[in-house]
Amino acid sequence: MTNQDKQSIKQWEEFHAAHIRALSIDDLESGLAKSMRIKRLEENFEEWCKYYFPNYCKSEPADFHRASAARLLPARRHFEVRAWSRELAKSTVSMLQYLYKVLVQKQLKNILMVSNSEDNAERLLLPFKMNLEHNKRIINDYGVQENNGAWTSFEFITRGGTSFRAVGAGQSPRGTRFENHRVDGIIIDDIDTDEECRNEKIVNDKFKWIQEALIPTISISGDYIIVVNGNIIAKHCCVTLLMKLAKHVDIVNIRNADGVSSWPQKNSEADIDSILAMISYASAQKEYFNNPISEGTVFKAMAYKATRPLIEYKFLVCYTDPSFKDSKKNDFKATVLVGRWRDEYHVIKAYVDQTTTARMIEWHYDIEKFVGNRVPVYYFMEANFIQDTILKEFYFEGSRRGKVIPIRGDERKKVEKFTRIEALLEPLNRNSKLFLNAAEKDNKGMQVLEEQFIALEPGSKAHDDAPDAVEGAVHIINSKGSLAGTKVVARNPFNKQQKKF
Repeated sequence: MTNQDKQSIKQWEEFHAAHIRALSIDDLESGLAKSMRIKRLEENFEEWCKYYFPNYCKSEPADFHRASAARLLPARRHFEVRAWSRELAKSTVSMLQYLYKVLVQKQLKNILMVSNSEDNAERLLLPFKMNLEHNKRIINDYGVQENNGAWTSFEFITRGGTSFRAVGAGQSPRGTRFENHRVDGIIIDDIDTDEECRNEKIVNDKFKWIQEALIPTISISGDYIIVVNGNIIAKHCCVTLLMKLAKHVDIVNIRNADGVSSWPQKNSEADIDSILAMISYASAQKEYFNNPISEGTVFKAMAYKATRPLIEYKFLVCYTDPSFKDSKKNDFKATVLVGRWRDEYHVIKAYVDQTTTARMIEWHYDIEKFVGNRVPVYYFMEANFIQDTILKEFYFEGSRRGKVIPIRGDERKKVEKFTRIEALLEPLNRNSKLFLNAAEKDNKGMQVLEEQFIALEPGSKAHDDAPDAVEGAVHIINSKGSLAGTKVVARNPFNKQQKKF
């Protein structure tokens, strides 16, 4: 740790201590009223947290926070992994729960805070120390906790008889004992680093240390609470390895399966959108969705070049993968405009976003306006998505504008998506026959398309809607000689006299 780091931590300590000391207490409270208040608070963990730690409890807890307390607080022996996204308060929640077990339940006597380094472990232990040292409400109700002569930033023992120690990965925790108490509480927090996860041997060695040196500090016959905090930043990391050992694994992303905030009381949809807009798709998947992506597994890189004037293309194909849900928070909708020039395929436009069907339809009119009458455009969409709801929106928008997009359904029998994309597009990309429009390089849609290509790999949970749309467009271009088996929508799709081609 550099001197600058130490100075920054000292400044933070001073600020945080002053903040904690500012907590008010009622000096005129009677003994009976005090004991009744403490009893009431101790019977309700949420209210206990709000009273003693108001600086940490500025938002109501989410359901997954409550569920974690319901698992951990009654337990005598428990081991769980909390793969919670950033901004879901995994470290804070663990601190509150462990301090409740120490101060209220009187259960934990020897706690280790473990992280990727001793400095980081010390930093994570600081909030425990600061609250036990300066929190007026804790001192008023549970007595002075600071124990003179055994009170440092990396190791301290409360007057109530609980030892806390910071341990970095690889350090020897052997013999860690306080009086006759072996370790009975372990918090493993932020154990993985990006750099170390690039080296499988380092990860394996660290995991071996956890199994051979850390966990055996616990008494075989004793009680213990082990919590692992850390989002999944790599497919092979200590968090994923520890999941195989834990009694319970809790994976919570910044947004839930319905595509909305997992903790709406704190993280609004607008706030999430704002942060995700500033980082790459791959970064968002790793940090907020527990979905690390091995970039460049199939598509090492995507090439950009200037596209040709539109009149030099014989025709263009606009292909859309509309996703299953009409939502801003689920699958990506993707619309691409692709043309072939000589033996090259050019992605001229790309619209890729988690948006509504109405906005997706607008993209088609943007493309229609962009192309004008300079070259024919064939509009395609996956046939299984050509449903009444989507056709209805296309028709109504066309009626409003006085022009209906002649969308066709791609009715070919498709093989598995990854196989299709890899088989058709990877050779083109590898042989410099597939290019993205250099003029669109700064546009968000083209950037997301590139990121989804690079994230593509077998078995991945990464979104692949944009590469799928490009595959559809290239396939249509290649098979343009025969357009049999397609439907054209150019008028009211609910008119029984609608022609099919």
